[in-house]
Amino acid sequence: MRTTEPSTYETLHETALKAPSSSGVYLWRDTRGTVIYVGKAKSLKNRLTSYFSGDKGIKTRMLISRAASIEYITTANEYEAFLLENNLIKKYTPRYNIALKDGKSYPVLRITKEEFPRFFKTRRVIQDGSLYFGPFPDAGALDTFIDTLYRLYPVRHCRTFRKRDTPCMYYHIGRCKAPCCGKISSDTYNSYISEIAGLLEGKGDETVTKMTAQMKQAAADLNFEKAARLRDGLRALTVMQNQNIVEAFDSEDRDYIAHFREGELVSFTVLKIRGGKLMGRDNFRAVSLNEDNELLEEFACAYYTEREMIPPTIYVSTQDGFALLTRWIAETFHTETEIVLVTSSMENASRHEAAMNMALENAHEDIIRRLRERGDTPAMEELQRLLGLPRLPVRIEGFDIAHIGGKFPVASLISFYNGNPDKKNYRYFRLKTTNGVIDDFGSMREATSRRYSRLTNEGAELPDLILIDGGIGQVNAVDGILKSLDLDIPIAGLAKRDEEIWRPHTSKPICLPKRSDALRLLQRVRDETHRFATSRNQTLRTKENTVSVFNQLPHVGEKRERMLIQAFTTLENLAAAEEAKIAQVLHVRAAEASEILLAARNLLAQRKSRTEPKQTLFAAQLSDGVAGKNDGAQEERSMYAEALAAAALDDDDMLMVAEP
Repeated sequence: MRTTEPSTYETLHETALKAPSSSGVYLWRDTRGTVIYVGKAKSLKNRLTSYFSGDKGIKTRMLISRAASIEYITTANEYEAFLLENNLIKKYTPRYNIALKDGKSYPVLRITKEEFPRFFKTRRVIQDGSLYFGPFPDAGALDTFIDTLYRLYPVRHCRTFRKRDTPCMYYHIGRCKAPCCGKISSDTYNSYISEIAGLLEGKGDETVTKMTAQMKQAAADLNFEKAARLRDGLRALTVMQNQNIVEAFDSEDRDYIAHFREGELVSFTVLKIRGGKLMGRDNFRAVSLNEDNELLEEFACAYYTEREMIPPTIYVSTQDGFALLTRWIAETFHTETEIVLVTSSMENASRHEAAMNMALENAHEDIIRRLRERGDTPAMEELQRLLGLPRLPVRIEGFDIAHIGGKFPVASLISFYNGNPDKKNYRYFRLKTTNGVIDDFGSMREATSRRYSRLTNEGAELPDLILIDGGIGQVNAVDGILKSLDLDIPIAGLAKRDEEIWRPHTSKPICLPKRSDALRLLQRVRDETHRFATSRNQTLRTKENTVSVFNQLPHVGEKRERMLIQAFTTLENLAAAEEAKIAQVLHVRAAEASEILLAARNLLAQRKSRTEPKQTLFAAQLSDGVAGKNDGAQEERSMYAEALAAAALDDDDMLMVAEP
């Protein structure tokens, strides 16, 4: 039977539907492969599918009519997507990006070249000897970071430095050492600047330690406001230390190479940094039976074919093949290239690790696309042969059980079609016969009985294979259910310990090699059943253990509870409200509003009475620590202080969690 080839529009729409939900940049290409549009997205899937839904303007219709394919590059966050989008627009100058970008640059942090330097945010780079760090796509985080530095370091705030007789306000509040009045030497002042510069260069461990110590001391002194301020500063500092990998001020040319494999399928991703900017990403697909430690050599020899392609530094994620590859490049292209293994101990480790993770994510995404394209037919064919199945296992249904000590038992049912997840056919079962009892066999019997009794009664399509997360006991339990229903569906169980495959009523399992496509497919099904069952069980536990505080008030049900949350948010706000306001929000009489208000105030008083003794106890223990017992005791008291600070700073009055 002849099949109709999908239209270009359908192909583009299908690509959009299969895009990941991560942030990134997408490129539209025409029939000649020319990039005609570059865009960024917080969610690639949401943004791309939006092109094919609803009524679109003439620009969008024109773009789709001229496009032949869509390509996308995932990034770690939306800010990296901003930078990469600008780089690619400058590189390709797409016709549909003309006049759409304002050319706005991202802010940097500047340290001036003066006897007593100052630092500030700017968007202009002046070649006057000043130091620049960035760019920082998150301008808000940069503002918070700069404010934190001014609180930590007593450096000048004034724009123009001039000698003065009396210091300004910042000196009197301890925010500046008044270099304008000669109250600090140039050497001492510049030691602060050197420390700030070292922090921005990724050498700021001492400053982080200093801030952490100050935060703990503030908590120990019960100065929660200061502890919270320092906590926020540390968070801002962490953001600034994790510099983006899409654009930086260094001009080093370098490549990042990562790969991901599924069976014999291997996808490589190369991130190309040129002039300090990420200029593109190359994806390469291969079929290889080599071991992982041989893949880098095999790929590099095929990828680097000209001397001009080879940068001074190549960063890789595996340490195998360094010596041979370095020698091969030197002898073949007569150039010296350093091959560097990305580790957490290297200089600027956070930036290099982020780049390598970005390359790995893109390689993984390409493997997912390849599996979808081919339908994982090799794995299904191998599975049919090894298990002696009567037909190709196009539809596989998997089961798993999740519970906590027999409570909240849930059975998950997931479905794979053509070797890939078919999420619209996922189901879960709240188990009834084993609630409160630990009985995995009984749980599996109930779940499969309910599932296949229904399919039989409805005359629906049955799966080609049932996979059980478990061993021979669970498999035999399900086999008994199927026989009682007069169904002949092949069953297999995958035991986690040694990845053994069990068939019903057998004495020995089937053991497959690690590189087996069939085993990989079964593992994917098993892992997905486990994830789905566990997530549902956690949802039920959270729902059971989380109770709104407003539910404890008289005359308040689910509807009024939502109204109170929307109007007052916290118990404190409700207790401080006026009776008339409550009556107005809930549309009740004054008497009922008065009862609700009185109950809220009593409940708040009870909560405070439970909290105050704990704070007194913590304070006493902290005062003992200040008296100077031993280091271990001091550390324990510091932990108490941090817990108390967190309780004071992050308390959520809207929800009460029941005791386990």
